[in-house]
Amino acid sequence: MQRFRFHMSWNVFRFCTALRGLGSIMILVVLGIVGSTYYAVVIANYGPDLLKGGVKALQSFVVLVLFHLLLGMLLWSYFAVVFTDPGSVPSSWKPVVDEESGETVPLTCSPSIPRQTFQQISGINASSNSRLRYCRKCCQFKPPRCHHCCVCGRCILKMDHHCVWVVNCVGARNYKFFLLFLFYTFLETVLVTLALLPRFIDFFSEEEIPGSAGTLATTFFGFVLNLAFSLSVLGFLIMHISLVSHNTTTIEAYEKQVSPKWIYDLGRRKNFEEVFGTQKFYWLVPAYAEEDLRKMSVLQGLQYPPEPDMDAQEL
Repeated sequence: MQRFRFHMSWNVFRFCTALRGLGSIMILVVLGIVGSTYYAVVIANYGPDLLKGGVKALQSFVVLVLFHLLLGMLLWSYFAVVFTDPGSVPSSWKPVVDEESGETVPLTCSPSIPRQTFQQISGINASSNSRLRYCRKCCQFKPPRCHHCCVCGRCILKMDHHCVWVVNCVGARNYKFFLLFLFYTFLETVLVTLALLPRFIDFFSEEEIPGSAGTLATTFFGFVLNLAFSLSVLGFLIMHISLVSHNTTTIEAYEKQVSPKWIYDLGRRKNFEEVFGTQKFYWLVPAYAEEDLRKMSVLQGLQYPPEPDMDAQEL
């Protein structure tokens, strides 16, 4: 029993410092995987087949065009996640308060510091039922759906999680890019798996396989690696599709109590648009239309209107 309690009280956040130290190493790992896959598909197998002519050349051309198209979108989405700030709380931000009831809009959780402290640092006349959120580490108010990341050392707007692979937090302003990264990674790995499958089967045939030892090893490794990634990414993609359809995040899905209705669930169409925008042309690219950035406040990560029919008590 004592050993069980020890594990339950074990603080996983001790690894935050170690995760910070990974830095660009994970980016190099991703580029290394992309490079080895590129060698296996383009240089070792389908590139040489272009010179053979006939049906093989046509098949190779189709595979290479699709491969490079998906690879371009994958890398574009990946670096969009890496270099886009997920969103921080502006130093001047303060919660919106209903002066008649003295409540924040929308209501979130119980205050983590005394009401008198809120009044002193903000000038807000908080009533006994105010539900203001405050980050002790950042010494600032927290907007709705905002959480503190111990790895980044700051509060992240609509934080979903901190992703080691992108060396960044996934939040309000880069969540769409992360989803597209998963989507194009899945399509690319499935394509590579299917493209290398005939070569992989040849390893178990009795016939002699042409190519150097390095080429054969890269082909074998490329098939196994992309098969594993396609299956794992599919699981993550399904999970995030479910989260988007209910307008929630990984953290919120973990923390919130089971309830008949999630306050930010506006219906699948509106939930989708809160992440991907309203302009269909931009849905499959890691960018937003200027019109959406100008009109949709949710894309800035500070305001999230709750479902209009929800009662104040449900909020």
